Amino acid sequence: MKRGILFIALCCLMPALVWSANELKYVDAGSLTLVGKAMPTPANIYHRVDIEKYGNMPKRVEKLFTYPAGLSICFKTNSSKVVARWTTRSKGVMGNMTPIAHRGLDLYMYSDEGWIPAGVGTPAAGKTQHESRLVANLKPGEHRFLLYLPLFDELTSLEIGVDSASVITADSSPFRHRVLIYGSSILHGACASRAGLAYPARMARNTGINFNNFGLSGSGKMEATVADMIKDVEADAFVLDCMPNPSPEEITERTQYLVKTIRKHHPGVPVIMIETYMREGGYSDQQVYDRCTRQGKAFVEQYELLKKQGVEDLYLIRDNRAIGTDHEGSSDGIHPNDLGFDRLVQQYQPQIMKILKRYGIR
Repeated sequence: MKRGILFIALCCLMPALVWSANELKYVDAGSLTLVGKAMPTPANIYHRVDIEKYGNMPKRVEKLFTYPAGLSICFKTNSSKVVARWTTRSKGVMGNMTPIAHRGLDLYMYSDEGWIPAGVGTPAAGKTQHESRLVANLKPGEHRFLLYLPLFDELTSLEIGVDSASVITADSSPFRHRVLIYGSSILHGACASRAGLAYPARMARNTGINFNNFGLSGSGKMEATVADMIKDVEADAFVLDCMPNPSPEEITERTQYLVKTIRKHHPGVPVIMIETYMREGGYSDQQVYDRCTRQGKAFVEQYELLKKQGVEDLYLIRDNRAIGTDHEGSSDGIHPNDLGFDRLVQQYQPQIMKILKRYGIR
């Protein structure tokens, strides 16, 4: 009797991850629409950059470009539920990230209100293979979905499960144009609680513009080899949110090559530089404050020098306490939390869109 009660209790606590063999059918997500890609990646469709073609970049940069930050799968189905099973490269979780943002999935559904959160895929602790029900009990009819991929781990496989009698097909991308954003871990998505809350993803849903995420956690340092890769991306605009990672000296040494390389290969295309906000830790740590101040000074100086040299279609978005003045917008003194990202969007989106509209990007 006691064993029976214990079994029932355990069943109630277990997530709904077990279905009969004939209840679901799975499709390879690679057969659906992959949104947010800037270039083909033959080795793995979920990589952001072809690291074999651009194998002369720093090794840390190459590794980070295997993470599918900002990529999403677009599909439609009349299923009553959506399930996912996926495989990641690592088993761990970063100390300042949620498991869902780090190695999990984030599902959005289109409604009369636009794109709304529908569910998440929680990764299995200490494992590389995961299975999770994303949403259930959907009302009858066809629904459109956008499934954001992990921010900080390589994805090696992904399948989407639906009711066996239902239909699942690729949907057209809901986004237009291509705006490439290159930068640091903040751009990459640290420390959003879910992938869909990283600021490029939010701006894409808000505007319908395809913002490609080239965030590189701790490694957006404007190396020449990275600049030579970025120039090969066909984009309608380039946003450089890369001030936090390079030292003030590296900013002085490298900004001109990055901007001029983009300008040479993409004449007439807007290049927008973002002066990143003061790190929250800088209000208590004098060394952090001094470094951030010197970085900002060097970044703005390089912008002004490039303008004096006659570089056209170049813009600067200034730091305006972008994550707020109440000191509640950071998770760890460096990266925004969800509140901080909301404030970043409120600051950056209107300024970026004002510039893009001058070039017919709307």
